[in-house]
Amino acid sequence: MSYQDYFRKVTPYVPGEQPKEDDIVKLNTNENPYPPSPKVASALKNVGGAQSRKYPDPTAALLRDALAERYGVRSSQVFVGVGSDDVLGMCFLTFFNSERPILFPEVTYSFYPVWAELFRIPYRTVALREGFRIVPEDYLTENGGVVIANPNAPTGIALSVSEIETIVAGNPDSVVIVDEAYVDFGAVSCQCLLNKYPNLAVVQTFSKSRSMAGMRIGYCIAGEPLIAALQNVKYSYNSYTMNEASILAGKAALEDEAYFVECCKRIAETREWARQEFEKLSFVCTDSKANFLFVSHRSVPAKRIFEALRERKIFVRYFAQPHIDNYLRVTIGTRAEMERLFSALRGILAEA
Repeated sequence: MSYQDYFRKVTPYVPGEQPKEDDIVKLNTNENPYPPSPKVASALKNVGGAQSRKYPDPTAALLRDALAERYGVRSSQVFVGVGSDDVLGMCFLTFFNSERPILFPEVTYSFYPVWAELFRIPYRTVALREGFRIVPEDYLTENGGVVIANPNAPTGIALSVSEIETIVAGNPDSVVIVDEAYVDFGAVSCQCLLNKYPNLAVVQTFSKSRSMAGMRIGYCIAGEPLIAALQNVKYSYNSYTMNEASILAGKAALEDEAYFVECCKRIAETREWARQEFEKLSFVCTDSKANFLFVSHRSVPAKRIFEALRERKIFVRYFAQPHIDNYLRVTIGTRAEMERLFSALRGILAEA
């Protein structure tokens, strides 16, 4: 046998394309089109110099305390990591260790099955109902844990708090992770359920609504026993996961609530305008509550549109996967970027 036979083999997650060309419209990775709060740039002026030779605070206390104050919880209920992917991966590693399969939707964030395979966690996907809907009752069966993205990705469809509660209440012996990466654009967080259900963990990120994808800041809010378990696993793997710049930048972003609210409002308004524009061009759109739209044309295949847009230096996301291979996920950009998109689409459809 070769030493390569002992490698761990997984099918990796494929991130959205990061084009390096000039004069592009990048609507494929759900980044925020607006810059972070000015307070972030100000905070980063203090980074560097002699302080950089020291390790960062492994507890990230400044950021955890700021998050605790923002959400009205104790610091001991907050876990932070290098983007929500890091936090979610740590949650999988920490909470899902039974022989029963964990459950998540068949169409959802495609990193979930990657983590399950990487950590050798048994899993079962649950089919969506008509209209890409998640039905809570489908998750009230024996399992080793449940993961729900709300709003879901890539559809953008959101569950209500009461629907999430049905899932959490119906699985008292399993940890239920609710991935709220896009919640700030029109859905309602289920953090209000945390005091009622000790098996609930809510994960959010600074990458989308706070315009800080490049800083890699994610966090989980849950009961103290869950957070303590996460910290123990983290310290057994890498105690210094978050750098000093991210800690300071994250704290600064939380101090500018007005800027955060205004950016989310602008994106939601552009999304609703874009929905109408898509419908004028004979696209069908899901009822997205995220910072993207999930669209399908009534007659022109999605892959053809995707390729034609790419030739025009407009990048959207296409998934060559069952059930969604005739849909495009389109990040909401600035009004000018979206105008360029629709101008291109009119030309493409006229030639189809």
